[in-house]
Amino acid sequence: MLDSTDIEILNILQENGKITNAELARQIGMAPSGVLERVKKLEQKGVIDKYEVRLNPKALGISLSTFIQIKTADSVGSSEIGKKLAEIGEVQEVHWTAGEYNYLVKARVSSTETLALLMKQFGEIPGVRDSRTTLVLDTLKETQALSLQFIACKNPRKSAK
Repeated sequence: MLDSTDIEILNILQENGKITNAELARQIGMAPSGVLERVKKLEQKGVIDKYEVRLNPKALGISLSTFIQIKTADSVGSSEIGKKLAEIGEVQEVHWTAGEYNYLVKARVSSTETLALLMKQFGEIPGVRDSRTTLVLDTLKETQALSLQFIACKNPRKSAK
């Protein structure tokens, strides 16, 4: 179980993964050695999964976001086609879903021409039967940060931010 200090650390790291240990300790009001120990424990427990750099897709010319529903001939309980979809570079997310369509895929491409090539790649995967594509006009919010507001914690020091 996490305590309020762990939650504070996680909130700060979600906002700025490059923060120095010294600055993190200053913001929490703890000694750097204590904060470093807590971060290491959060990593060992798998609470902190990994650190990533977030690139600006528009600055790289990859400005077209799409959500694509994929209908497949996967047998019940199989996600093999989803694993193949996940191997494609332009694909950012693959979600195995319940309902008429088996997968929801998020992809980013540079143009409608590259989207057409991506759809061709999808169609070449044996078992892909149909798709529905939604083009994103504007993104109002996009984050990987998790809301920790309602996480139960032990020994609350103070409320998490």
